[in-house]
Amino acid sequence: MTATDRSSSRGAVRSRLWPGVLVGLVIVVLVAGLLVWRARDDTYVVPAAGRSAERPAAEQPTAAAAALAAWGRSIADHRPGEAPGSAARTAAENADRLRVQHFSARYLAVDGAVAADGSWTADVALTWRFAGFDTADASEEVGVTFAPSDSGDGVEITRFGGGGARLPVWLSGPVQVRRTGETMVVLAGSDAAAGQRADRFDALAVRAVATVRRVLPWPHPALVLEVPADQAGLEQMMGAETDSFHGVAAVTATVDGSASGPVHVLVNPQVIGGLNTEGAQIVLSHEAVHAATFAADAAVPSWLLEGFADYVALRDVRLPLSTTARQIIAEVRADGVPHRLPGAAEFNDQSETFGAEYEAAWLACRLLARIAGEPALVRVYDDVRDGAAIDAALRRETGLSVAAFTARWRQELTELAR
Repeated sequence: MTATDRSSSRGAVRSRLWPGVLVGLVIVVLVAGLLVWRARDDTYVVPAAGRSAERPAAEQPTAAAAALAAWGRSIADHRPGEAPGSAARTAAENADRLRVQHFSARYLAVDGAVAADGSWTADVALTWRFAGFDTADASEEVGVTFAPSDSGDGVEITRFGGGGARLPVWLSGPVQVRRTGETMVVLAGSDAAAGQRADRFDALAVRAVATVRRVLPWPHPALVLEVPADQAGLEQMMGAETDSFHGVAAVTATVDGSASGPVHVLVNPQVIGGLNTEGAQIVLSHEAVHAATFAADAAVPSWLLEGFADYVALRDVRLPLSTTARQIIAEVRADGVPHRLPGAAEFNDQSETFGAEYEAAWLACRLLARIAGEPALVRVYDDVRDGAAIDAALRRETGLSVAAFTARWRQELTELAR
């Protein structure tokens, strides 16, 4: 990977863990998701052939609940063709390939006015999990559009999304699925190009698991990559404000935004698609560390959380420090050596020096491994993730306090910048 690519994987191309949902940052950084409101066009349009111009301009919650029940049966019985409506059939086909279990759909309330053609959007509470990969259910409120059926008997499900709610990629339209015993890729699209992209992510996911397992015990890997069609799709999946993931390559997060939902890696295809294979691999291997270690709820210092993930991702990458530490070296030459290890305030993805902070954290973890050995680095990470104080963990493994370790790290930065 060139120096430019490396810069991208740390600066313009950022990966994060979603706070509280996910674990750490990668990657884990924060962005309060503002809701993106869907404009509704209620202008009357002459009905298409085969549809009556007379439609009840009122919500039909009983009929909608019946449609949701039929949709659920089509998933449970593996009969996607029996789902009520085109959107429901596509979602049921996806569910079949994804081996969706624990599925339920409960009608909540109408969201906005009923259109002149009798259609309306409502909030629906969904639960699901991907068999073989998720050990917890995802629970999400999703916008679902219902419309009177052509036959006039009941209603159909015609669309998912809207109302500012999250939209899982498997409900957004047809998806490609690639599965191994340890990885699964869910990628939006149905054409040949989407198939090729899914194959690429499948290979990256498999290598990410292997990379993590060279450093960490991961006895039963279950890495899921979800890849929407574009950045807007990622923001929809996260319920985030438009453009809030500009430059972010991937996010490791619970898929429903809760503290206990399934943890998947959510990918920004517009950013990661611009990286060469090595750059994309570093990003996804970094994310896989977060997914493997469930660090989201742990009070792990940012430098250790992000630096450790980069240590694993870069461990076997043969690049000179002039490439892998280019941004932090330039920053030290321009502004001097930082006085402390980077914390949450420094891992601000809107900062011009965001990439340099990752490099600084990586160098700290690399230094720890040089002082006490890689197993000691892993023990420090595990101990702190499990609740130990960072100063106590460092003293136990290296004989150094945080202050003394920081001084060693600052000395190394000084020497690199000469």
